[in-house]
Amino acid sequence: MFEEVGNASLVSLRCGISRPTLRKWLQRYRERGVDGLAETSRRPHRSPTTKMSQQALEWISELRQRGLGSRRIQSELSRWHDLQLSRPTIEKALQTLPQRPRLRRPPMRKGTRRYAKEVPGERIQMDTCKIAPGVYQYTAVDDCTRIRVLAVYSRRTAANSLLFLES
Repeated sequence: MFEEVGNASLVSLRCGISRPTLRKWLQRYRERGVDGLAETSRRPHRSPTTKMSQQALEWISELRQRGLGSRRIQSELSRWHDLQLSRPTIEKALQTLPQRPRLRRPPMRKGTRRYAKEVPGERIQMDTCKIAPGVYQYTAVDDCTRIRVLAVYSRRTAANSLLFLES
């Protein structure tokens, strides 16, 4: 369209693009033809230098062999070697180690043991919660049946607590 009209302002207005964008596209078209107008990656061709030296990698490896995680490794490096590294950087370094010793995890719990009474109403758990200004929710849960009762009051007072328990 620019080659036909020859006016950059008119072409950019009709196409809805800025004049610098039109100039950039024209330069690409003149240099590489239609292929120059294709979308290209903006990813850098080279990565910047690494943040860690070989000595830092050795320190991280030694600390990992002691069974420490990335947060503890970070604090140990800061305390003993005056080296400030972020946790993601330390975790990347841990992934590049030839042998990554696994951390010992505590054994899983077999299950929770609830304290439940055999007779309904023998024990009740009660709680109050402020929902909004001037709105308080009273909740009671029976330990045996796990039935939940809710009520809403405008104030949290002892009188409202007694009303809730009696209802």
